Amino acid sequence: MKTRIKADWLPLALVPVIALAALPLVGSLPTWVTLTVAGLAMGMMIFMMASGLTLVFGLMDVMNFAHGIFISVGAYGAATVLTRMTRQMEAGSLASDLSAMIPAVLAAVALAGFLGWFFERVLIRPVYGDHLKQILITMGGLIVFEQLIHVVWGPDMIPLPRPSAITGSFILGEAAIERYRVLAVIVGLAVFAAMWLLLNRTRIGLLVRAGVENAEMVESLGYRIKRLFVGVFVAGSALAGLGGALWGMYQEAVTVHIGAQMMVLIFIVIIIGGLGSVTGCFVGALLVGLVANYVGYLAPKVALGSNILLMVIILLWRPQGLYPVGKS
Repeated sequence: MKTRIKADWLPLALVPVIALAALPLVGSLPTWVTLTVAGLAMGMMIFMMASGLTLVFGLMDVMNFAHGIFISVGAYGAATVLTRMTRQMEAGSLASDLSAMIPAVLAAVALAGFLGWFFERVLIRPVYGDHLKQILITMGGLIVFEQLIHVVWGPDMIPLPRPSAITGSFILGEAAIERYRVLAVIVGLAVFAAMWLLLNRTRIGLLVRAGVENAEMVESLGYRIKRLFVGVFVAGSALAGLGGALWGMYQEAVTVHIGAQMMVLIFIVIIIGGLGSVTGCFVGALLVGLVANYVGYLAPKVALGSNILLMVIILLWRPQGLYPVGKS
C-alpha cells in the first residue's frame, strides 16, 4: 500500500521540484514568483482546453484533430459578448465586470458545446473505429469551420481587452503578479475539482471511468454507451470553449488560429498525462506551463522545444504517461 501511494504522488511532486529547480537559474526571487504564477495560470488554461480531449481519446478512441476549432469558437463567442458590454467592463467594480464576463463565458461554453454536438453527430459518428478516417475528416472539418469563422466574424484580429477590475498587477513583496493570472489559477482549480468530484463521486463519473477501461462491458450491463459518448464529447468541447475564452482574454486578442496554435501544447499535455486521465492532464498541463515560462524567460528561442524534451524524458520514465488509464 505504501508503494502504491508513493507511486501515485510521485508525478505530482514533479511540479514543486521543477519550480524549485528553476529558482537558482532565474536568480531573482521576485522574478521567479512572477514566472511561477504565470506558469501556473498558463497551465490551468491549457488544462481546461485539453481535459475534454483526453477524455474523448480515452473513452471514445477518437482522434479529433479539429479540437482547436472549439477553442477558437469559444474565444470568438466571448469576444462577441464582451465587445458589446464595454460600459460594464469600464465601470471599475468587480460586480460590473462579472456581469460582463459571466455572459461571455456562458456564450463561449454554449457555442463550443453546440459545435461539439454537431461534430459528433455529423462527422465523428460515421467513422468510429477508423483512426485514419478520423484524422482526415476532423482535419477537413477544422479547415471548413475556420473558413466559416472568417465568414461570420471576418478575417481581422479582434481586440479583446480585459475587464478593468482584473487588469493590472498587485505587488506581493517585490514581485508583480497579474490579477488575471490569479483569476485563471482559481478558475482552473475549480474546474479540476469539479471534474474530479464528478468522475470519482457520481454515477455518471463511474460510467465514464468504466467506459474508458472497458466500453463493451458497460454496454453489456444495459447502459447506452453512445449517449455517454455524446455527453463526453459535448462536455469536452464546452471545456475547450471555456479555455478559449480565458486564453483570448489572456492574449487580449482573438484570431481564427488561436485554437490551432495551442494544439501542439495540448497534445504534449495529453501524452504526458496519459490518455483518458484527467489527473494526468492536470499535472501535465502544470508542468508544461511552468517549463514554458521558465525556459521562455531564460532562452526564448527554445521554449517550445523544451516542452517536447520534457515529453520525451517523461515517456522514457513512464511510457504510458504519468497517470495511465488501463484498458482491459
